[in-house]
Amino acid sequence: MAINQYEKDGKTLFEVYVIQRDERGNKVQRRRRGIPSRRKAEQVEFELKKEAESVANEEVPMTWENWYAECLRRMRLELRPSTIQNYETQLKKWVHPFWKSKEIKTITQSNVHELIFESVAESVAPYTRKSLLKMVARVFEMAVIEGIIDRNPCKGVSVKTPETEKKVLTTGEAQKLLAEGRACCHRFYPVWALALMTGMRSGELFALKWQNVDFENRAIHVVEQWTSKCGFGPTKTRKTRVTPINDALLVFLKELKLGSGARSEFVLPRLKEWEGGEQAIVTREFCESIGITPIAFHDLRATFITNLLGRGESLGRVMAMVGHTQLKTTNVYLRLAGVEVKGGTDKLGYTVPSETIAQVVELKCLA
Repeated sequence: MAINQYEKDGKTLFEVYVIQRDERGNKVQRRRRGIPSRRKAEQVEFELKKEAESVANEEVPMTWENWYAECLRRMRLELRPSTIQNYETQLKKWVHPFWKSKEIKTITQSNVHELIFESVAESVAPYTRKSLLKMVARVFEMAVIEGIIDRNPCKGVSVKTPETEKKVLTTGEAQKLLAEGRACCHRFYPVWALALMTGMRSGELFALKWQNVDFENRAIHVVEQWTSKCGFGPTKTRKTRVTPINDALLVFLKELKLGSGARSEFVLPRLKEWEGGEQAIVTREFCESIGITPIAFHDLRATFITNLLGRGESLGRVMAMVGHTQLKTTNVYLRLAGVEVKGGTDKLGYTVPSETIAQVVELKCLA
């Protein structure tokens, strides 16, 4: 705040300048010139100060853009850079054009429905719409927690997507993959073997170090993962877990340790295709070449899960081994393994005649 004296046309005049800041730190300025006396200037200063304070203390409407920026700032403290990048890319592209200056208190369930099913529907696939809805819902939920809005407008809005077909190898196919991979000394053979024997994710396998392999207690401690965007960091669930080592895997790991593994801190080789994210292509092409189901790399994890569930391993133990935090995630594999319906037709009151019975019936008919 200031009162400045100046000369104009031979007269002494005064200028009053007042500045205040609102709760966001934005300036609220007021200025008046041409005041004939200092006494009058002091009175004007008092009035402008009150006016600026009133404006600064007014509740500033929270727009979608402002709250979105605040949410990203908070998310950066706990989420991976790749997740933040995904939020920035998707929300700026699909939501900002429609809601950028819209006050979030005025956004209704109808607005959300219009955004997801009309504004972006023709441009994106159902899976993208579902992912976008999840991001928007998270931003609004943070506003609910903060007390900015009373209810999440995304509640009651859902996107139905067709269930993705998961491919798995049969027991025989998994055995053939390992046998053929070892026979031809395929560079990915050690990676495939460890994936099929532990159910670990690609990034977890890439990050696995010998210091996390406990030969004495026959356990692998899964403590981190690697991604091309973020490098080494915590696992997908941000929790560590233990995967047991069976007899066959113990022998395999000892062989690996005595071989090239003895010269590296990492259990598995550093492969160019793996670092470049081409492991799915390499895996699919090799499966096709040996005549088994052409799966992607991640399907090795699905093979591990369904194989155990199909042989009676408990759901809880499988969840613990693969790091699932939600039962519904593992239930997908439970259905894929057919465990829920296994033996369900054993109590049918009829059966298909065997060849012997059919011949007897035929002879009776001829007689």
